[in-house]
Amino acid sequence: MEENNDSQEIKSIIIDNVKYKTRLTKKYLARKSYSPAELGNIYSFIPGTILKIAVKEGQKVKKGTHLLELEAMKMANNLVSSMDGTVKKIYVKEGEMVPKNTLLLEIR
Repeated sequence: MEENNDSQEIKSIIIDNVKYKTRLTKKYLARKSYSPAELGNIYSFIPGTILKIAVKEGQKVKKGTHLLELEAMKMANNLVSSMDGTVKKIYVKEGEMVPKNTLLLEIR
């Protein structure tokens, strides 16, 4: 069965400075818009278990400081600070299981 595209409005989009005309699907129009991650927010990049938290709230950290250990697929992943700052908030506890893209802690 063919979908009736006559009811969809034609939109113009620009990709790499080239203008295209297309019909956008309902799924595309309902998607969550991209927003860049805030610098200093540390997210889980894979589902796993928090083995160890090496910092405390209010602690000053330098770029490269070990923040926490995330076990995933029987491997311990060490997460390190990407910037100098102070640990503002820790959102997880040791032993907690976290899904992918979970906010773990904030550095400001």
